[in-house]
Amino acid sequence: QVQLVESGGGLVQAGDSLRLSCAASGRTFSTYTMGWFRQAPGKEREFVAGIRWYDGNTYYADSVKGRFSISRDNAKKVVYLQMNSLKPEDTAVYYCAAYPLGDGLVSDKGRYNYWGQGTQVTVSS
Repeated sequence: QVQLVESGGGLVQAGDSLRLSCAASGRTFSTYTMGWFRQAPGKEREFVAGIRWYDGNTYYADSVKGRFSISRDNAKKVVYLQMNSLKPEDTAVYYCAAYPLGDGLVSDKGRYNYWGQGTQVTVSS
């Protein structure tokens, strides 16, 4: 069983930055493809960013490309999401997720077996 705990959300102004963290339990974190997803009120949960476990390749939604950056520290079992130039439309609950031995489509939320409880990010204009 894997437990994921997000932190770092908050209320910021447009143009500000935030860094989200997701701490994982379990001994095999290095073999999880990790993803960040978000869900705004009344909308479906959508892919934001992902990082593959075996090659470290990163993937981003078009809406955040160039502004957000995903990274991981396998020794600390943490995945980060650095969010710069935040916009009001980035307002959502952000979730991290784990896809054990993930080698399929990183943006497919159905492939992720474990999810955190989410952290709220609110960007005011």
